[in-house]
Amino acid sequence: MRPTEFPAEAIIAAGQSLQAAGRNVTGFALRQRVGGGNPARLRQVWDEYLASNTTAQAQPLAELPVEVADEVAAVTAALKERITTLAVELNDKAVKAAERRVAEVVRAAGEQREQAERELADATSTVDDLEKTLDATRSEVEALGGKLTDSQAHGQAQAVELAQLRERLTAAEQSIRSDAEAFERLRTELAQARSEAQAAREDAARLRGQVEALEGQRAELVQVLAERPVAAPKAERPASKG
Repeated sequence: MRPTEFPAEAIIAAGQSLQAAGRNVTGFALRQRVGGGNPARLRQVWDEYLASNTTAQAQPLAELPVEVADEVAAVTAALKERITTLAVELNDKAVKAAERRVAEVVRAAGEQREQAERELADATSTVDDLEKTLDATRSEVEALGGKLTDSQAHGQAQAVELAQLRERLTAAEQSIRSDAEAFERLRTELAQARSEAQAAREDAARLRGQVEALEGQRAELVQVLAERPVAAPKAERPASKG
């Protein structure tokens, strides 16, 4: 079934309405506006319409009168000369401005080059100083590394010595604790011995008193015996048996 053909008037009206709406006139826009049809044919009809309008507008105009044409030619010549003069002046000004700009750029470039050279010299000097500082720093770092190694070795030796001292201190504390215990035992034994000695002295004093009392009693007994008359000895009786 062949597609429905839309008249050219409807297509042109659709295109004009699209132009009035400020939209681009395309085959698909025309198809949407007319409600169908082949977009290529719709656009072809619109293009033919535009071409026919352009041809109609391109009809030759009536020639100007001679006086008007001469006036127009004179004005055109004067305008052309004036435009040429202005163009020359503008070109001269542009060339001079460009030359001044080039001179300024060259001068600025020279100044920048001198500044860059000075900065480069300063940077080179700074780099040299930094390299010297770096070498000195490396030497210091190496020296410090050696000192650090020595310090670490000395620290390890001190740590070993400290451990030994701690062991000796622990042993000394244990010995002191043992000696303290022994001293405490000795002090207890001494106190006990002193107590026993005191008791012995007290016993000795008491015994001495008893001895002295016995000595007094013996002396009295000897005196009593000495004062008593001596009795005649009796005949010894035979010892009894049993």
